[in-house]
Amino acid sequence: MAKRDRFQVISAQVLSTTSLAVGWLGYVPFLIWAASCTRWVELVTDRRRQHLLFGTVFCLFALWLVRRDFDTGVSYHFIGMTAVTLLLDWPLAIVGGFLAQLGLLALGRQDLAALGVNGLLLVGLPVLITEVCAILVERAQPRNLFVYIFCSGFFPAALTVLICVPVALGVLWLDGRFAMPEWLSDFIGYLWLMMFPEAFINGMVISALVVFCPEWLETFNRSRYLQAPWKDDER
Repeated sequence: MAKRDRFQVISAQVLSTTSLAVGWLGYVPFLIWAASCTRWVELVTDRRRQHLLFGTVFCLFALWLVRRDFDTGVSYHFIGMTAVTLLLDWPLAIVGGFLAQLGLLALGRQDLAALGVNGLLLVGLPVLITEVCAILVERAQPRNLFVYIFCSGFFPAALTVLICVPVALGVLWLDGRFAMPEWLSDFIGYLWLMMFPEAFINGMVISALVVFCPEWLETFNRSRYLQAPWKDDER
């Protein structure tokens, strides 16, 4: 039971040296790229944006602390990066995810050696999936508010689980240090059970923000989604 896969949070004990090195080699440039794209001057001068960042990091940290441990040595927790990406935009979302990882590291809930692999699985891949979906939605320029909520909130969150969990298991399978559970043949059924709550949590957060605080969402076009119908007729 000492070796434990936590679905995206993976112990260094079950990863090979090659996987750990590749994880760091992929995650560090990713962090540097995100830091270079972050609007630091705006962040330093805008106290509201600072509160959003630190509040989001705290919520993300608390969410990752809540997990369900199984007898097989596997633990499951929610990711939550879809809502974070839509709230902060992708560069600051990556920075915020990294800060939440440091919090887990300080509490001993994550291994320093495996921080790179976990960062790619827990932060990088979810942010990439959400950003791609958001770009596709924005290119379509829909005026229906529910299109943004479902196609940028619910759907990317479900897709994140659909992609990230098999990728994590694939890394463990390639390394060959983790004993795969006997119920792996029934994995598709479990995957559906994990997709729905992840989509529900992220989707409901985005729905609440759209209704009560749309100005907080960096990826939300208020002038288009919240425009009165008669203004279109006047054009």
